[in-house]
Amino acid sequence: MLMITLSVMIAVAFYTMLERKILSYIQIRKGPNKVSTLGLLQPIGDAMKLFTKAPSQSENMNYMMSFITPTASLILALMIFPIIPMNILSTADSQFNTIAFLVISSMSVYIILSVGWSSNSKYSNIGSIRNVSQMISYEISFFMIIINIMVISHSFNMLWMQKHQSLLWFIAGASPLFMMWFISCTAEVNRSPFDFAEGESELVSGFNVEYSGGLFALIFLAEYTNMILLSLITAILFFNLHQMMIIHSLISILFLWARGTLPRFRYDMLMKLNWKMFLPMTIFLLPILMMTSLT
Repeated sequence: MLMITLSVMIAVAFYTMLERKILSYIQIRKGPNKVSTLGLLQPIGDAMKLFTKAPSQSENMNYMMSFITPTASLILALMIFPIIPMNILSTADSQFNTIAFLVISSMSVYIILSVGWSSNSKYSNIGSIRNVSQMISYEISFFMIIINIMVISHSFNMLWMQKHQSLLWFIAGASPLFMMWFISCTAEVNRSPFDFAEGESELVSGFNVEYSGGLFALIFLAEYTNMILLSLITAILFFNLHQMMIIHSLISILFLWARGTLPRFRYDMLMKLNWKMFLPMTIFLLPILMMTSLT
């Protein structure tokens, strides 16, 4: 567990560095390049700055909940990594690890709602409600896509899903599911073009407006941990185990590429996309995949 936690934290630190570099080259600039060689130690400098900064505390803030919820958001993201089948790092792998992933990931909604509510700020509360409504909407299609993959592979186990792709990747036969899955993952982690909860040009930073210093860093780490996690789950569900790390890296970069190239959607278009397109399509595909898997 300690090895997994340290590995994920190091990966998140340099993932943020990779994002800043990719965005800088998309915008034709250099990005961070002063701290050490090519700016490689910039994430460590950012972490030292954030965790040594005194957190701001308002008079109306619920202190206990405000300190617990950012930590719980990161712990919840880290809890999923042990159940992923990754050879020696899979400490809690079981026959029902896909069900465990669904249960643990759905609990993040309560954490986000608690983060906004505990600061007793109207801006934070509104930002958390917007975020939660977006996450709940896309979790439905998110879970339906996973159910479709379960039907194809006849299993609740991620490793068995990988074995079913030894001859043909699921993305080759279910490419619409992959497109819907990737868009749903982007909406789940509030990334562009679906970053309505933290649209800096319209909102006051969303649900984390009252958080600074180490508490903000924990929320920030939880978001990027979820991005790495969903990239890994995508590689497991739709690709083969032998190319998993390469696919994982490419999908992680795709999240960053989307932020630098795509404009933000309107909120009503986001909801229509889920309720009027993704959800009916996943329900329509389920009986078709059931019949094809039985034959």
